[in-house]
Amino acid sequence: MSTPLLLSPQATAAALPYPALAREIEALLHDPSVVVPPRLVQPLPGGGSLFVMPALDAQLAITKLITFVAGNAALGLPTIQGDIVVFDARRGQRLAVLDGPTVTARRTAAVSLLAAQRLAPQARGPLLIVGAGVQGRAHLEAFHEGLGVQEVMVASRTPESAQALVAHARTLGMHAEVVADANAALADCPLVVSCTPAQGVVLSARPRTDAFVAAVGAFTPRMVEWAPQVCQHLQATGQLVVDTRDADHEAGDLLQAGIDVTTLPTLADMIDQPKLGAATGPVFFKSCGWAGWDLAAARLVCAGMRG
Repeated sequence: MSTPLLLSPQATAAALPYPALAREIEALLHDPSVVVPPRLVQPLPGGGSLFVMPALDAQLAITKLITFVAGNAALGLPTIQGDIVVFDARRGQRLAVLDGPTVTARRTAAVSLLAAQRLAPQARGPLLIVGAGVQGRAHLEAFHEGLGVQEVMVASRTPESAQALVAHARTLGMHAEVVADANAALADCPLVVSCTPAQGVVLSARPRTDAFVAAVGAFTPRMVEWAPQVCQHLQATGQLVVDTRDADHEAGDLLQAGIDVTTLPTLADMIDQPKLGAATGPVFFKSCGWAGWDLAAARLVCAGMRG
């Protein structure tokens, strides 16, 4: 039996280029063999959560095992830690162990990229990123590589983090600047990514009528980034889309706005039925996470191993 491939964070990232990962995610949405059981979320004594997230298709079976501790950021520690174990679905052989935080960052940004590719009224930017942590960096890279975005504005409660992300954007050849007021910057940006710790409302102004918003930070009912009245306005004037049906009970921004999430289309619905996205107005894409996205990452990694 061959030794399982143990990928470092750097090797995991190198195996998951954003445009290819977005394509693999779309392919997964059309694969009838994919099975994703409900994820287990176990509260931890320190206020964090343990996530156990299995998924499988006809060839691979994975389990994502990670912890999320929002308060770690203030201590200089990662908020997400853990691994993804990949198995041969037929023989049970362990094939690889992927770095959990790296996969989480890249597959989340790749899902937002796919949604923007399919749904954004203006996909070239400028881009506003609210929250300059791991997800901010991942979305910056994904939208630059996958959409060709060349201009970005960054807002963060931590000036040092915002400056660091702007500096990284400039190394990619982008025009980048820090903005002090995210709400004011919404008027200038048809692409918006909110990826804050989601411990309270950060965005209370309305996006542009031609905006595409990827709301990433809030992935439990108690988390929130966007003011309820903004979500209600977007429902009335634009299109709300969720990543999967798991968002029905996890989309904190929308649930706290009193919106019946069960009536909203998913990303798969929008891809399969493009006419659903024909309405004018802003698009608000609510991303909560799903083990299927991690399975897509594992598929891409294993395809590279075979290649």
